[in-house]
Amino acid sequence: AIKSQHSTAQHSTPHHPPRAHPNSREEQLPLRAAMDTIGGFATLCRCGKSACATHITAPCDDGRQLLPADAEPIAYALDIALRLDEHAFDGVVAVDVDVRSRETSSLTLHAKELNFKKASFEGIGDATNIALSEETSTVTFTFDKPLPLGNGKLSITYTGELNNQMAGFYRSSYVDRDGNTKLMASTQFEAIDARRCLPCWDEPRRKATFECSLRVPGHMTALSNMPEKGVEEHADGSKTVSFDRTPRMSTYLLAFVVGEFDAVEATSKNGVQIRVFCPPGKPQLGRFALECAVAALDSYDETFQIHYPLPKADMVAIPEFAAGAMENWGLVTYREVDLLIDDRSASSRQLQRVAEVVIHELAHQWFGNLVTMEWWDDLWLNEGFATWMETGVCHKLHPDWNMWEQFITDMQGRALSLDALRSSHPIQVPIAKAEEVEQVFDAISYCKGGSVVRMVHAILGEAKFVEGLRNYM
Repeated sequence: AIKSQHSTAQHSTPHHPPRAHPNSREEQLPLRAAMDTIGGFATLCRCGKSACATHITAPCDDGRQLLPADAEPIAYALDIALRLDEHAFDGVVAVDVDVRSRETSSLTLHAKELNFKKASFEGIGDATNIALSEETSTVTFTFDKPLPLGNGKLSITYTGELNNQMAGFYRSSYVDRDGNTKLMASTQFEAIDARRCLPCWDEPRRKATFECSLRVPGHMTALSNMPEKGVEEHADGSKTVSFDRTPRMSTYLLAFVVGEFDAVEATSKNGVQIRVFCPPGKPQLGRFALECAVAALDSYDETFQIHYPLPKADMVAIPEFAAGAMENWGLVTYREVDLLIDDRSASSRQLQRVAEVVIHELAHQWFGNLVTMEWWDDLWLNEGFATWMETGVCHKLHPDWNMWEQFITDMQGRALSLDALRSSHPIQVPIAKAEEVEQVFDAISYCKGGSVVRMVHAILGEAKFVEGLRNYM
């Protein structure tokens, strides 16, 4: 997620330290010792196992405040009905879980500003108690007998608020073609606001799949991470839009957008549909960002040697947006000024800003979304890498911009300025409570992190650096 405090593109939100994958059981012991020192990455990864021969899980013994390990989420089936005029929504979520403790008769999930009507567990019945904690932003469902080991299903019915805080599932206003001010809805879940939209295991390592549907006004466009699977129209003029199941991913990458848009689209070399959604009547303002996105996806496909893993890549301009951009997988959201631009009248600096932000967020589709940090203390590598990558791809697309020269004065210079203060901090900061992560979305994580990545690239050389990236992915 690109933060908005600085005028130069520097921000986004996934994370991960490069390391060699162990190929045998003998290799795991020394590597595990090393991982204990620097922090674990990508636990519960693409293979679907928590600790296999090629994916290490470092023990969490550093004071992190985490949800109990009694159960792990496998898949969420989420149905949301918007009540836009009432600034509210109704939700039903069924979570396939893997119960790992023989003695647990309760499940604790993250939840914030949600009202619960009912919860039940398959084969057990309704929860006998639903306890909310504002201090820890959690909800605990207690049942009258222990939950059976293995796979089960937790079903929850609840309501939530479409707030105006630009966090969680929130409302904002836009102007339609006739000049009327109307409401729309969108999400911002990073770092810890998915819990405002659904009860969930809101930690980056607790990956699961999501299969979602949205009931929205019939004239509005509904978007999520995956392509539309079907539409059911209702007698009251609303419609329910269902979406394909996502790959396994962290909760902070889930996203929804509901509003009226015009769009421009193109296709990457590998057949990915890329769309830019713009305010009504302004599709031409999305063309430059679209060109940058196509070039970036093609470049990343070639660099990582792993094709973009989703069938579509949407980018949406949100009129009220706290950050600069957010790299939701398959549905990247942006502050309007960081996506929409008239390339016929814009200055070179303005064009660079849009290009940097778009390229930065699309780097996260691999580095952060596909391979994700285990915990927020590795935010620096996620953001530092995307900051370095945005400069390299921009330089490749527009060598006349002299991006690497600008990197020294802008990114490295900003990092040195902040690093010279008493308030500076290491690029990797211990984080016990997830709420503390907001304090490290700064020039140290982005700019100093990017500068360190640049140094590693310079020492290893292009060929070895890219080879390492591909092995890591």
